[in-house]
Amino acid sequence: GVFLYNHLQQKVRNAEALAQKYKQQQEALSAQLQVVYEHRSRLERSLQKERGEHKKTKEDFLVYKLEAQEALNKEKQDSMNRYGALSSQHKILKNQHDDVKKQLLDLQLQHNSLKLEHRKTLESHSQKYAQLQQEKDSEVTNLQDTVFKLREESKLLRKAHQEVHSQLLSAQAQMEEFRQLKEALQKMPGFR
Repeated sequence: GVFLYNHLQQKVRNAEALAQKYKQQQEALSAQLQVVYEHRSRLERSLQKERGEHKKTKEDFLVYKLEAQEALNKEKQDSMNRYGALSSQHKILKNQHDDVKKQLLDLQLQHNSLKLEHRKTLESHSQKYAQLQQEKDSEVTNLQDTVFKLREESKLLRKAHQEVHSQLLSAQAQMEEFRQLKEALQKMPGFR
């Protein structure tokens, strides 16, 4: 009986030691699981923040693009109006030139003075035409610079979008690893 009692006491002590060991393992696993949950929560908050920033960046880019398009259309319309005004002025000058030619034919006595006036009119017209051509070239250069800047900004936005997408894929992969770890922990008898 004493031997049986001692044997049972030893088994009880072994069972208690084993239970204590399982309890410690469970506490360690619980702590690890808590760390995993906290890390996942931080990742989810970071992902939400990145999504918000990406959405704001995209909206800002669309607003900027719309404003740039409106400015470009306005510049184009102004250029067309100026061209129309210059065309009308050119026709008027041409008509004046024809009138001067008729006057030259009719009035031989005033030939020299009218010839000088005609030369001055042509020089003025040439200066105006050269000035307008220079302004047109300058406007075309400015429009090309604007298009180049918009393309560069588009490239930067695409790059930023790809980086955010890569971070999102990485976060999803980590969440999948955490999910698998959680399932593995739940399958362990000690965890239950």
